Amino acid sequence: MGLLSSLRPHRRGSSGGGAQWQWSFLDAVWAVFLVAVVVFLALVFTPRRGDTVAALTGAAVPPCAASEVDLLPCEDPRRSSRLSREMNYYRERHCPARGEAPACLVPPPPGYRVPVPWPESLHKVSASCTTSFCIACSEWLIFIWHDNMPYGKIAERKGHQGWMKQEGSYFLFPGGGTMFPDGAEQYIEKLTKYVPLRSGLLRTGLDMGCGVASFGGFLLKENITALSFAPRDSHKSQIQFALERGIPAFLLMLGTRRLPFPAQSFDFVHCSRCLIPFTAYNGSYLIEVDRLLRPGGYLIISGPPVQWKKQEKEWGELQAMAESLCYKLITVDGNTAIWKKPNQASCLPNQNEFGLDLCSTDDDPDEAWYFKLKKCISKVSLLEEIAVGSIDKWPNRLSKPSARASFMDDGVNLFEADTQKWVKRVSYYKRSLGVKLGTALIRNVMDMNAFFGGFAAAVASDPVWVMNVVPAKNPLTLGVIYDRGLIGVYHDWCEPFSTYPRTYDLIHADGINSLISDPKSGKIRCDLFDVMLEMDRILRPEGTAVIRDSPDVINKAVQVARSIRWTTQVHDSEPESGSAEKILIATKTFWKLPLTSG
Repeated sequence: MGLLSSLRPHRRGSSGGGAQWQWSFLDAVWAVFLVAVVVFLALVFTPRRGDTVAALTGAAVPPCAASEVDLLPCEDPRRSSRLSREMNYYRERHCPARGEAPACLVPPPPGYRVPVPWPESLHKVSASCTTSFCIACSEWLIFIWHDNMPYGKIAERKGHQGWMKQEGSYFLFPGGGTMFPDGAEQYIEKLTKYVPLRSGLLRTGLDMGCGVASFGGFLLKENITALSFAPRDSHKSQIQFALERGIPAFLLMLGTRRLPFPAQSFDFVHCSRCLIPFTAYNGSYLIEVDRLLRPGGYLIISGPPVQWKKQEKEWGELQAMAESLCYKLITVDGNTAIWKKPNQASCLPNQNEFGLDLCSTDDDPDEAWYFKLKKCISKVSLLEEIAVGSIDKWPNRLSKPSARASFMDDGVNLFEADTQKWVKRVSYYKRSLGVKLGTALIRNVMDMNAFFGGFAAAVASDPVWVMNVVPAKNPLTLGVIYDRGLIGVYHDWCEPFSTYPRTYDLIHADGINSLISDPKSGKIRCDLFDVMLEMDRILRPEGTAVIRDSPDVINKAVQVARSIRWTTQVHDSEPESGSAEKILIATKTFWKLPLTSG
């Protein structure tokens, strides 16, 4: 008691000058000690992103709170609510500053199961079926486990339109939509009267405001890959449903910035009641559509304002602006309008009520990472060479270097070498490393450093789709990837990716250290830990990560992988490559809260 009693706080105004000075000094020492203890405990028990790998690999990274099962660091409504509503700025990407986001593992929701494998989710079932594997039924329905995303508002509100329905432990997706309640197949059949969807001429599409992406899902049967997008909707989780179904989808909002795609990339752009005001803000949104649409491509808009009651003014403006761009109106069929973009150079400048004009020569139309929308039409150097009808049909375009590749320094040789290299490497992955590409266990795939899309081309015959990511600081090769008939986005891997947790079955990272370093100076911009923690967020439980790099980098990656509870195997690279690279094959373990293995 003697020591404790001697450290009790003194009271102001007590008598005895010397004694009072002594107690104040001891109080200060005591206060400093307490502050030091608090700071120490905070540093030890509250890890943050941005901490060095060495500080975090000694122990397992803790789980996030149960409320963070659908954590979207760059689309957080708590942050967005403080931002401007003008042009939907608040619904675009707004990432936390480095060090602000907690370093924790996003848990799966209670009752989560490994998703239904592809293509068993496309078995025919009907209301009379008692199991998901009924084969003597008449309707195409796509189903997922209810508990993986226990959000039933779409089923309640849109069930009568065929979006989705809940049946026992499943969500069922009959294929309907607001503008096609009788099903996407009938809607697609109507479109084929005007758009050559079955000719091989069209391969890539952009589905804006896609709902649960039934339109894109049913186009897969036509050998068309539509990249579907919609903004975060915490009540409906539309993009999360689409990815759970195995349909290419991306979390995105058309607001104040260009979409993260190269110019002249999509063979068609589709909007079915996407409610985008195309002619607002001096036509900024239709100008962005024009930037993305390949010459000779098709613009399809169903729903408002096309012949929509009380939107006659907006419908008239849309027609007038499309005419100013020299788009040819193919048809107006009910509430569906279809235009064809001209193959030749823009007819601007011309006399038009919108004041549309060409951008200056210093505008690069491929710049699209945090790049503000422009109110002018981008000039392009290649037109007829990559136009619909000029570029090879699918699947020939997959293996032939496009005009875009030939305009790059040694582009054709690099394209062919990249294609051949990845055919050998993917064969090695399957044959020698046990990567289950080509099986029903892998459907959604991401290539984090895609270059010309050689990896995706090598797995094109497998039942997968690949999100090809071209780092925003690297050479802008994504246009070549789209010319091949593949899809992808620009991204900076020092930031989180715009997708929900648990949405990819396999993530491939070639040269992972290059993703965090500046390509010019070589300076490291963020931590390997940050990137791998983000990989863990978007990888499904029991999903696979394939990482290639130097032995030193792979050793660090193994340390991080163990701290985030991945199982690991390190292999030599392909014998014929003559490379000193190592390959890490890691599996994300399936754990649940409270944190246990299982």
